[in-house]
Amino acid sequence: MKRFFVLVLALGFIFAGCAEKQAVKPEQPATQETAQKAAAPEPGKQAEPVAAKAEPKRVETVPVTEVVEAKPVAALENIHFDFDKYDIRDDAKPTLKVVSDWFVKNKSAKMLLEGHCDERGTNEYNLALGERRAKSTRDYLVSSGVGKDRLDMISLGEERPLCKEQTEECWQKNRRVQFIIKNASQGSRK
Repeated sequence: MKRFFVLVLALGFIFAGCAEKQAVKPEQPATQETAQKAAAPEPGKQAEPVAAKAEPKRVETVPVTEVVEAKPVAALENIHFDFDKYDIRDDAKPTLKVVSDWFVKNKSAKMLLEGHCDERGTNEYNLALGERRAKSTRDYLVSSGVGKDRLDMISLGEERPLCKEQTEECWQKNRRVQFIIKNASQGSRK
């Protein structure tokens, strides 16, 4: 849902900035008769000097030749885990590769890895499981060349679910690690 909103917002900005502009046409010169009437003073009044009007500038229109679709940053996509597991799944590896590549391009960036669980299990158990999920994600990224000092971890257990229904599909969304960018090249923002 967030990605859809960001996409719609980005496309709105693109189209708002690229709207076609109409060329401004200069006014037609007045006929001699109209010019004389405008210049003639009313009876009993003195003629005032008239300032010459500047000719409006012409504005050229440029058609939009290509619309580039805004895509969400793949580095921020969550990775998911199986029930009661903290092993990195095969479907998470492409996302982790993108995250690793992002770190190569953003040399001063740091990231927070948030470990999450579904609601099943005790709070203590889910906090420990969320920590193991964040740690396995950190270890995977470190093995791909990301500096350990650039990755912080936190476990939120079951405290921040994305979905609150009691279905397997919903629980699957909650068993995740989220990537939170702490800072990028602009300096530290902790």
